[in-house]
Amino acid sequence: MENNFIYSLDNKRYHTLNYHLRQTFNSKIFKVSLNAGFTCPNIDGTKGVGGCSYCSPDGSGDFGGDPKKSITEQFNSVKEKLHKKWPEAKYIAYFQAHTNTYAPLDTLKKYYETALSIENVVGLSIATRADCISKATADYLSELSNRTYLEVELGLQTTFDSTAKKINRCHSYADFLKGYDMLKKRGINICVHIINGLPGETHEMMVENIKKVAKLRPHSVKIHLLHIIKGTAMENELKKGEVKLLDRDEYVNIVCDQLEALPPETVIQRITGDGDINKLIGPLWSLKKFCVMNEIDKEMLRRDSFQGKYFTP
Repeated sequence: MENNFIYSLDNKRYHTLNYHLRQTFNSKIFKVSLNAGFTCPNIDGTKGVGGCSYCSPDGSGDFGGDPKKSITEQFNSVKEKLHKKWPEAKYIAYFQAHTNTYAPLDTLKKYYETALSIENVVGLSIATRADCISKATADYLSELSNRTYLEVELGLQTTFDSTAKKINRCHSYADFLKGYDMLKKRGINICVHIINGLPGETHEMMVENIKKVAKLRPHSVKIHLLHIIKGTAMENELKKGEVKLLDRDEYVNIVCDQLEALPPETVIQRITGDGDINKLIGPLWSLKKFCVMNEIDKEMLRRDSFQGKYFTP
C-alpha cells in the first residue's frame, strides 16, 4: 500500500521529529539532555511532596547530565560522543530534569543563555509544568523564540483530573490550559507530553486524552508509555495491584488510534519511552524500543492508515 503521507522522509505514516528538524535546519540535529538542578512544586512542598508517583528521583532526567557540573561541562561530555559519529551535527540544548521554569527569571536566563552560547547550539528545548510559567517568564520565552529555535515541553500526562490526583500531579487540567494559552498566544512552540497506561485509564480514555490535545493544535506531542521505575511511589502501587501494565499489543493499538486522531501537521517527537535498564521494573518489553516502533509502523500499514486520518478540525 502506497504511503502518501507528506510529512515524512523515511516512509513513516506520522510526522516525525527527524522530518521536522531536517526541514527546519537542513542538518543532523541532536538534543543534548541537561540537568540544571531544579526541583518541582509537588516535591518541595509548595503544592505537594514526593513528586508525581511515576517520576524517578532524577525527575525524569535519568539520561540528563550531572547537576554538580556546569551546563557547559554537561553539554560537552555528551556532545563529544555524538560529534565523533556526526561531526557536522548541530544541537538543541534540552533542559530535561524536573521543572525547568521553576526558578527566578534571572536564574533561568543564566542557564538558557549559557546553553545558547555554546558552539553549534541552534536552539533550546525546555521541559516544565504549565502551572510554573509566570507572565514575566512567558514574555522572556517569547523573546527567546524570536531569536532562536525554541520549544517548551509541557508535562500534561492526562486530561482527566481524577487520574491527575492518583499520580500526585498537583495541578488541574484547567491549570494546564491556562499555562498553555499563555505560551500559545505568544507564538511559542509547545510540545505536550501524555502517558499511556496511567492507573485506571481505559483505552478509550487514553484516546480521549489525545483528542483533547488535538483540539489545542500543539506544535508537537510526545507519547510515552508508563514505566515503573525503582524507588518511585508507583513501584509500591504495582506491588499492591493498583497499577496494571500494558502489554505491547495493547500499547501499539492505543498509539495507532491516537496518531489517527492528531492533526497531520503536529510533530510526533516520541511514540514510546526510554527506561533505564538498571532501574526499570516494567514493562520490560519496552526495552526493545525499535521493536515497539516497528510494530507501530506495521499496524499503521496494516490499517492503511496515517496520522490525522480521523482528525476533525
